[in-house]
Amino acid sequence: MLNGTVQRDDGAARPAARAAAPRRARFRLPGSPAFWFLIPAIFTLAAIGIYPTLLALYNSFHQYKLADLGSGTPFIWFDNYVATLTDPSFWGALGRTALFLCVTLPIEVALGLFAALMLHRTALPWMRSIARVSLVIPMATTYAVVGLIGRLIFNRQFGVANYLTGFFGIPPQDWLADPTLAFVSVMIMDIWQWTPFCALIMLAGLAMVPKEAEEAARLETPKWSKILWHLQRPYLLPGLTAILILRSADMLKMFDAVFTMTRGGPGTATEFISVYIQRVGFRLFDQGMASAQAVLLLILTIVLSRLYIRFVYREAA
Repeated sequence: MLNGTVQRDDGAARPAARAAAPRRARFRLPGSPAFWFLIPAIFTLAAIGIYPTLLALYNSFHQYKLADLGSGTPFIWFDNYVATLTDPSFWGALGRTALFLCVTLPIEVALGLFAALMLHRTALPWMRSIARVSLVIPMATTYAVVGLIGRLIFNRQFGVANYLTGFFGIPPQDWLADPTLAFVSVMIMDIWQWTPFCALIMLAGLAMVPKEAEEAARLETPKWSKILWHLQRPYLLPGLTAILILRSADMLKMFDAVFTMTRGGPGTATEFISVYIQRVGFRLFDQGMASAQAVLLLILTIVLSRLYIRFVYREAA
């Protein structure tokens, strides 16, 4: 009987020992279809986003001149960054870009807010739907086409701009040959293309305002400015943050429309920072210097985005 008890104990101990024995971990690919659908997007992002950024960072620490490849690409530490930060032309292009951003972006936001308020107050839903579709058209136009349209509008001989200003007794102007007028012309085309974007974002924010609260506020005060500031503003700030981040990044890397419209001229009047980087990289053939400038521009974009989130979006919270 004692032996039988021992045998039963040994038999019960064996399964416990097997359960306690560690199992070998096997690598298995996820079976979810979502994982396989994400793989092309990951490879595409790595090919067109991550790899060029890492390559630019690598080139920025090397002497890489396309016109002098025979001398190799030696590692030169921070010489490209020092040369960039002490280059007056770089600071001039950055200053023109900052001026363009500080003047154009507030105008786009103000006009977009005005259009959004008008569409929000309309009592005709079909008119609002037509307006939304119409606002998408300028945004869907590519930058190069916008530049070509600008060349036609501001042409001295047969441009629409001189035709319209002629009604006010203003003689024909050579818009794209005058430094100030060329800068204004680029501003006008950018405002035409991206004010609808601001309007649609603002309109989406206004649609989030509770109708009951809005109706009660209109009964409380007839001043639209008070309703906008105290009731609608919190719902507009998240969209405003997105507008500031996206449009600032677009303006800092703005190239196609400017290059197609003015080639950065006359002189350097519209040579923004992206046009200047292109000139250094593909006309002066200094890829190392251009890469350093591109990395600095990326850092500036990230800093601006963080400031917008900290001071604008934080206020919305």
